Amino acid sequence: MRIAAEKTDLVESLTIANKAVSSRSSIQVLSGILLEAKTEGITLTATDMEISIRTPLRGRVEETGAVVLPARIVTDIAKNLASREVVIEQRMGENQMEVRSGESFFMLHSLSPADFPQLPVFPLDEGFSVEKSAFLETVDRVASSASRDETRPVLTGVLAHVTQNTVKMVATDSYRLSVMETPIEATVADKVQAIIPARSLTELSRIGAAGPADVIIIVPTENQVLFEVGGVWLISRLIDGQFPNYRQLLPESFDYEVTVDKTEFLEVVRRVGLLAQKNAPLRLRFSDNTLTVSAESQDVGKARESIPVRYEGDDLEIGFNPEFLEAGAAAVAGPTVHLKFISPLRPGLIKGEEDDFLYLIMPIRLSD
Repeated sequence: MRIAAEKTDLVESLTIANKAVSSRSSIQVLSGILLEAKTEGITLTATDMEISIRTPLRGRVEETGAVVLPARIVTDIAKNLASREVVIEQRMGENQMEVRSGESFFMLHSLSPADFPQLPVFPLDEGFSVEKSAFLETVDRVASSASRDETRPVLTGVLAHVTQNTVKMVATDSYRLSVMETPIEATVADKVQAIIPARSLTELSRIGAAGPADVIIIVPTENQVLFEVGGVWLISRLIDGQFPNYRQLLPESFDYEVTVDKTEFLEVVRRVGLLAQKNAPLRLRFSDNTLTVSAESQDVGKARESIPVRYEGDDLEIGFNPEFLEAGAAAVAGPTVHLKFISPLRPGLIKGEEDDFLYLIMPIRLSD
């Protein structure tokens, strides 16, 4: 097998494939990237058995074949080569490969492509397309609320519901809940609903944001889904289970409501939040058209800052995880953030004016 490609193209494709390379598996071949050179073109494939990525590589096939590249070292080599053509070659019957570029020469151990897991077969004619920009914007504003606790696998996923006109995504880690419904054009025949790992959607967003394609092709099956964007395939397992009934978690009414300037609010939360260390809460106190944000950490110190707001109700003081509060406000579109509360012990709601994004956040009990 022998191929030739420009350095920039090789680095770009290796970087995409590396997102699915396993860093923890004891199976050696999963730490590699399968390079396949066929008459119709070159592809790079990686998998950690949770997600798989296949990406095309622009280049010239001089001799067909396949080899599993050691992902980390080949990527580091490619990034550090001079900007010129790179040749990758494996001679027949050898378990070593050569990387050549100009006067640079590397001989590396390779792995057998026969040991590399085969990707599942998808019924491509049963797929449908969605607008890339609207779909990925919804991912970006919701997926960070999913849990990272693998003992509760359903909560590590995003509940996605796609119809011909909308996409709705929901994610929660039980401390916060993000819900967003976005108008979208989709060629889906009826409707599709699935729980997709948040990590898979996040990687899809990174891949999609880097390419010029306008649509994403989605091919769901019973327990897996294929996303294709700009010629790159991302295959993910689906999460089996019952997603929490999030509608029951959303209060129907609130006793306190206030609107704040998004930029000013975020700046204050970030500054004062520097002193909310070791799980200390960020305190929000509303009184006489003033919002006072404060935090105190026993071993570090304390901070306080006030901003004017429109608030004329009874005094209210409520505490939140500063990271979660900042994430919710940052995800709001538009210049203002609406904050709604019931009591210091009930969840608060963060929303904007410009779209259907909701962020429910659990408070932290304050001790005087």
